[in-house]
Amino acid sequence: MAERFDLIVFDWDGTLMDSAGAIVRAMQAATRDLGLAEIPEERARYVIGLGLGDALRHAVPDLDEASYPRMVERYRHHYLSSDHELTLFDGVAGMIDALAARGHMLAVATGKSRIGLDRALGHSGLGAYFHATRCADECFSKPHPAMLEELMDELGAVPERTLMIGDTTHDLQMAKNARTAALAVSFGAHPVSALEAESPLACVHAPGDLARWLLENA
Repeated sequence: MAERFDLIVFDWDGTLMDSAGAIVRAMQAATRDLGLAEIPEERARYVIGLGLGDALRHAVPDLDEASYPRMVERYRHHYLSSDHELTLFDGVAGMIDALAARGHMLAVATGKSRIGLDRALGHSGLGAYFHATRCADECFSKPHPAMLEELMDELGAVPERTLMIGDTTHDLQMAKNARTAALAVSFGAHPVSALEAESPLACVHAPGDLARWLLENA
């Protein structure tokens, strides 16, 4: 079958790496450090994928503006203290290798900071596979289309031959705004009902299903 997509762009947390739970726990620990009520898990999961500043402002909207830098610092402390223990979802390494072997250009568009993504790429061993990456601290945060637009421009891809894959509505809305196709995965941060409401090409429910879908349809 002819390849449908030249460029495949992945979100990172909750899509390639099993890290959504760790992000929630770091947010909750940060609020406790500041003497605040712990963020409910559902609210913390909703903001995963946004840039950290935007995420914390949505998650803790009543915090005074001067306290957000301290909140960011405490979140990073808790998350980075154990990020080396996080693992890719089963089969992700093989899937990325297979897609690269077929000639697809691969990229990452993530709400992580540059230092956070570089650490994750190093720990996971996947860094060499990606032709380009964009992070929230060097670009507009999702769902703004800038990450995808910059990646397409850098790699010479066009929207109709670009696919965005993510586990949040922020990813799918970014794809809509950039006029690219989108594929949802339900094993990350956002619930199936919210993902399907964004009308992705499909919503897959396990890492193995993601690999099969891509090898059959991408």
